[in-house]
Amino acid sequence: QVQLVESGGGLVQAGGSLRLACADSGRTSSSYTMGWFRQAPGKEREFVAVISWSGGSTRYADSVKGRFTISRDNAKNTVYLQMNSLKPEDTAVYYCAADAFGRLAQAKSSYSYWGQGTQVTVSA
Repeated sequence: QVQLVESGGGLVQAGGSLRLACADSGRTSSSYTMGWFRQAPGKEREFVAVISWSGGSTRYADSVKGRFTISRDNAKNTVYLQMNSLKPEDTAVYYCAADAFGRLAQAKSSYSYWGQGTQVTVSA
């Protein structure tokens, strides 16, 4: 069964960087589309980035383009989110998600599996 576990969150100053990782500790999810979402207090969970099963296609929210990079290592069943030039508005709980149908989707409803989330806090 797919089990996603995020790591790498923490507290960082504006302009700093963090690298998040999401590992499938259950059965392989290497063929799945993997996405990152985030949810700030009082706000809806929103799309951040997604990567195809091959790693050849990516999609980003406008708010993170040029600053965040999603990548994956299928051999390790792990997806990463490199976050640079962090801003206070990036503060949120970040979740990884998997779509078994391999779609490059932004909608939350497209994803069947979710991690528990990791907190990212960016101070001004």
